[in-house]
Amino acid sequence: MLELGLVGKPNTGKTTFFNAVTLANAPVAGYPFTTIDANVGVTYVRSKCPCREFNVVCNPQNSKCINGIRHVPVRIIDVAGLVEGAHMGRGLGNRFLDNLRMAAALIHIIDASGGTDGEGRPCPPSTHDPLKDIDFLEVEIAMWIRGLLSKDWPKFARRAKYEKLDLVKEITNRLSGLGVKSNHVSEAFKQAAVDQFDPERWTADDLLRFVAELRKVSKPIMIAANKSDVPTAEANIERLKKRGYIVVPTCSEAELILRRAAERGIIEYHPGDAEFKLLKPELLNEQQKMALEKISVLLKKFGSTGVQQVVDKAIYELLKLIVVYPVDDEHKLTDKNGNILPDAFLVRRGTTAREFAYTIHTELGEAFLYAIDARTKRRLGEDYQLKDGDIIKIVSSRGR
Repeated sequence: MLELGLVGKPNTGKTTFFNAVTLANAPVAGYPFTTIDANVGVTYVRSKCPCREFNVVCNPQNSKCINGIRHVPVRIIDVAGLVEGAHMGRGLGNRFLDNLRMAAALIHIIDASGGTDGEGRPCPPSTHDPLKDIDFLEVEIAMWIRGLLSKDWPKFARRAKYEKLDLVKEITNRLSGLGVKSNHVSEAFKQAAVDQFDPERWTADDLLRFVAELRKVSKPIMIAANKSDVPTAEANIERLKKRGYIVVPTCSEAELILRRAAERGIIEYHPGDAEFKLLKPELLNEQQKMALEKISVLLKKFGSTGVQQVVDKAIYELLKLIVVYPVDDEHKLTDKNGNILPDAFLVRRGTTAREFAYTIHTELGEAFLYAIDARTKRRLGEDYQLKDGDIIKIVSSRGR
């Protein structure tokens, strides 16, 4: 299952965000390092389900459908807060970084109000510049990767040069435990402009520049500008956007309140909605009613709490993934057991029909003959690039 990592300094609302998107009960407190062991849970990314288009009742097996919206599961990990010097083990740095090894993308939770200092301690809003949080986190991640790559570097570089090794392949192998792929390494070489054939000539700056580019493509970062309801956050959010990141204003606490209330049947609310419906006001005390009224104002201003939008944007905009539905019967849209639109797969944009077959099962990819578009019933070749929402049947020699 695809994994997203929640990162940031302590006390910015990471664990509240985690609880909101997973409905978990991870401990939250107003002091640094409440999170020691990583919290791991499952959240969902939304996609329009084809069931309404075909006027069928689907029975999802690896996901769920709510009112025509398919919810595809994604693993999410909330790690210990990061402080400056984490790559050298300061704070809970080493454990923090190791927990991020297989994250495909990082969601940086920032206190947009400027109410948390560099060490994760509460301070008056606007007294800390949240843009500084971006800089230090990028440095820590890059230094962590450099530490892993540079181990025995002189010996590695000498062997790579004189044995004429494929440096893309060798670096990919060295960093495979981080989920680094060969296309990531190739892109980093292009952007960093370092010598791909003579790594002995690399300086310390060359190595750092290379891993900085490698981080961008292998573990891209987006920003959840949390505590957006605090008045001092608005100007900071605009400044954050100018740094070129995907930035989503969020209020994790409001989202958690709404999801808990919906879980208890007090309100009707679906993650990402711009409003909620009060069902059982008699179960609320005055303080809870006031909290919901305040959240209602927040939703009218921002259109949502931003939490679900963060997950959706991480998948579709940051990682550039699409949703594809495999079926065994292109006429009935079913699998071998008769389940209608049973599975939803997240794959990268540009994935071909044969690559998709390998995603389902290695043997299916090896025996691939062609695919069928369930909408048009048209036969598709192995190089056909899948589109978001495609419903595809894979035909293989093993199935004949």
